[in-house]
Amino acid sequence: MNFIWIWHAKTLKKSMIIAIAAFFTAGILYVETPELAVFSTGDKPVAIYKAETEEKKVALTFNISWGEEKAVPILDTLKEHNISETTFFVSAAWAERHPEIIERILEDGHEIGNHGFRHEHYTSWEEDKIKSDIQTAHRIIEEVTQEAPKYLRPPNGSFDERVLKIAETLNYDVIHWSINSEDWQNPGVEKIVENVTSNTASGDIILLHASDSAKQTNEALPEIIKTLENDGFQFATVSQLISGAEAEAEEIK
Repeated sequence: MNFIWIWHAKTLKKSMIIAIAAFFTAGILYVETPELAVFSTGDKPVAIYKAETEEKKVALTFNISWGEEKAVPILDTLKEHNISETTFFVSAAWAERHPEIIERILEDGHEIGNHGFRHEHYTSWEEDKIKSDIQTAHRIIEEVTQEAPKYLRPPNGSFDERVLKIAETLNYDVIHWSINSEDWQNPGVEKIVENVTSNTASGDIILLHASDSAKQTNEALPEIIKTLENDGFQFATVSQLISGAEAEAEEIK
């Protein structure tokens, strides 16, 4: 059986990070157990899905691939709640059409990551096509933001070992998530809040969406922020969450 590695990053003053992951060809297995044996990653590529930190910090991350109606209200809500450190993974095709929203994201203090150019599953593509899509997205996002993105979240969160290897050769860290709001399914505001807040722990990377298809995210956001803040959490960009991390890895069979 082939294994793919996901890093579970840790930020401590004298840091040691532990990252966890495994992907079977049929899909992704998420494991939250801390008592797993540690193995060397060797030459395996990795993806970061969580940071293990002593600080009560989490990263709100928003995927955007289309639409112009939901992103600005979400930015307004974040600003109203004094949240200026989140990460937006943007499709370059969308960024090219909406440079004014990109400008607003940056002005408000948020971070921008690469979400590919065409919003399709990389795992169904040939390697040359994957590489070309990432590079095209990189060029466009850099042109729009005047800054080279360094984090990649593949479209649809879909990746395999080939995608991870290609990202590594392009000097990208692949960022997954440990908490899935499932807001894109529009399950109701209360359910989105519950999905995010019921099991959140320090270092979690939270998946949300700011595309027009996620119709209930902005409604759920104030309660998510309030609940997490009341639980003592602070918000950080992905960069802040994983900065200075070293890593070991665990193989999940």
